[in-house]
Amino acid sequence: MKNKRLAAIDIGTNSIRCIIVEVTETGDFRVLDDEKAMVRLGEGLSGTGAISPAAAERGREALARMSKIIAGLGVEVVEAVATSAVRKASNGREFLAGIESETGLRVRIIDGAEEAELAALSAWHHFDMANARYLLVDIGGGSVEVVSAVGSHIEEITSLELGAVFLTEKFLSKDPIPDKDFARMRKHIRREMGRSLGEREFPVQYLIGSGGTMTSIGGMAMAMRKERYDSVHGYEVLHSEVVHLLAMLQRKSCKERRAVPGLSPDRADIIVAGVAVVAELMRLSGTNVLKVNERGIREGLILRSLRKHGFLNWRRKPRDWLTSVGDFARSCHVDENHGEQVARLALRIFDGLAGPHALDERSRQLLEAACVLHDVGYFISYSMHHKHSYHLIRYASLFDFTPREKELIANLARYHRKGLPKKKHENFANLSPEDQNLVKKLGGILRLADGLDRRRGGQVRDLECVLDKGRFTIRLHGDEDLSVEIYGGHAKGDLFEAAFGCELVLTEEPAKDSLGKP
Repeated sequence: MKNKRLAAIDIGTNSIRCIIVEVTETGDFRVLDDEKAMVRLGEGLSGTGAISPAAAERGREALARMSKIIAGLGVEVVEAVATSAVRKASNGREFLAGIESETGLRVRIIDGAEEAELAALSAWHHFDMANARYLLVDIGGGSVEVVSAVGSHIEEITSLELGAVFLTEKFLSKDPIPDKDFARMRKHIRREMGRSLGEREFPVQYLIGSGGTMTSIGGMAMAMRKERYDSVHGYEVLHSEVVHLLAMLQRKSCKERRAVPGLSPDRADIIVAGVAVVAELMRLSGTNVLKVNERGIREGLILRSLRKHGFLNWRRKPRDWLTSVGDFARSCHVDENHGEQVARLALRIFDGLAGPHALDERSRQLLEAACVLHDVGYFISYSMHHKHSYHLIRYASLFDFTPREKELIANLARYHRKGLPKKKHENFANLSPEDQNLVKKLGGILRLADGLDRRRGGQVRDLECVLDKGRFTIRLHGDEDLSVEIYGGHAKGDLFEAAFGCELVLTEEPAKDSLGKP
């Protein structure tokens, strides 16, 4: 049976986005196409109150192209919405009527509250916010939607006329930007936020942001840190970094901003206004962390549409990171029993070393994820499967892991067999010195634990660890002879000994069964 396909179109003030997905057999969805067109429907809107003929033509061309892509990919359901620019324009409905006449696309105009709800659906699909107070923020060209929430419960939704295009046209029309114009804009932003958000309960733990401004902040911060990840989704940026970026961008001309690493040139003219809004939101809310959601409104449309049309029993993801890891492992048809056994052994070893080597709880979770996923590369081929695992994990959609954490998990899986980490390995060389050290330690534990399940049958039922004067002794317990597992542990203990600077000793003892094995 052919899998169902859906498309979602988000017609914004600055850009039009179209995402096409296919429902999978596992009850989730995968992205088939993600098209973006920078059409600037809101160009000049604040002055004339209408979508200009040139902007309308750019929008028409983009939507005609997207309509053909949708038809070509055999999409069955299309959800299309228009936001701030079309909502405010005197000729907005006329524009949509022309689009429907030409392409057959029926576009619904939504208000700020619905924009915010869609952005929230997307954020809940990717981030673990259990018991946290936070703000969800979507910055468009015409407006900013702000959701204050606790866990999965929305407290309040506010729509502010502080979009990046709107503010730029109103305050920052000169290039370079005069200090007095920038000051006027910031004063206006503070006044509007104070009027609408001033009575909310702050501080919050973090801000989760979607929209082009947010992804641009993530890209620039990543470049500033000289980090290299394939996506900014889940990337975390500090308030101090946002303030630094704002000061740097405001001093530059538009031409100079186009050359800023991590910033798309077609956003250079409006980025100052967008970053100013984020900086002020973080100051007002008292939060120090911005988490970037690369998906946003169009994914919220997909999630709601999946449930609406009964294509799958989508739920607001109450799942945790480990469930997500397990789902991905099963999609690659791994040996689940082996992965779970390696994880059990590795975590026992980790717990014996965590105190002396200052390894924290999040490191423990990264190790567990890598243990479950270390063999996903078999899905491609046994030969070099450790390298295949690295690439599959890097591009996997794993719940609540940052790009850095996903890169660490991928590196741990990469070194569970064969060669040890080397500076000539690009994947390892791109890590910070601190993360290289962490990969050696956690990778050493994973590699060792994998060796201790050499026959992949869970023969080791328990183990005890003792660290004493440069010697780390592991006493293995099992119901049968464990000489093969001891051999496997010694054969794969090289990275462990190098990383922890100790001698590894493996001994065999009668079974005690405290690993939770049946």
